[in-house]
Amino acid sequence: MTSKQKKDKKNQDEMSFLEHLEELRWHIVRSVLAIFLIAIVAFIYHETIFDSLILAPKNPGFLTNRILCEFGERVNVPALCINNNPFEIINIKMAGQFTTHITVSLIAGIILAFPYIFYEFWLFFKPALYSSEKQHARGAVFFASFLFTLGVLFGYLIIVPLSVHFLGSYNVSAEVTNQINLRSYIGTVTSITLASGLIFELPIISYFLTRIGLIDPAFLRKYRKHSLIVILALAAIITPPDIFSQILVCIPLLFLYELGIMISGRVIAKEKARLSEE
Repeated sequence: MTSKQKKDKKNQDEMSFLEHLEELRWHIVRSVLAIFLIAIVAFIYHETIFDSLILAPKNPGFLTNRILCEFGERVNVPALCINNNPFEIINIKMAGQFTTHITVSLIAGIILAFPYIFYEFWLFFKPALYSSEKQHARGAVFFASFLFTLGVLFGYLIIVPLSVHFLGSYNVSAEVTNQINLRSYIGTVTSITLASGLIFELPIISYFLTRIGLIDPAFLRKYRKHSLIVILALAAIITPPDIFSQILVCIPLLFLYELGIMISGRVIAKEKARLSEE
């Protein structure tokens, strides 16, 4: 351990346990405040949030639906024209629309404030790192935010339209008409979107688990076959039960796992180079 690393560690140790808790409390307070401020804005502009974003995937004019339909016409596969018959969404509770409005506003606050939330917690953990670790972790906030946003977009643009089409048009009998409850529809859209965003954080998780010594490239390669089963299970959970949707989800998840192996190997290589220099 170099003298500079010892100095950083000493400064971190000077704070008492209660001082750490106080510091963490203010990071949490600022994060929650950011969520509520964005949630208020989302609450005010509810027409844009609901009509243009949340309810859009069930309509034929949605971007993904139009692209799939045009592609289906070119390759002569009419089944790719999804969500051509939008189902009706109903509310069966007196306060249902109001509580849904609040819930969606808070979820929008969490999604949009995610970069700031991650930044706040990064500021809390950053002083505990050595100088070399801070240097290696440079850009963590940007990459975590980028991957989360990419996952949210993937879930919203790819998985949600397919899920809405499958679940909204599924019939056990021609005599049964689908009238989807508002909270059920919102729950499906938001859970898929958030789950996709969090799953796309796998490379960041691989980085930090490698940094603390829990995993390495050899470990990830050894359990590659096991991870495939886990990925298939995750795809089955967050998508409707059809092969096409599950393949669409599995492909980026497999790519993220392989990316995690590459990142883990890079971390190990840099650590060995640092130790050899010392």
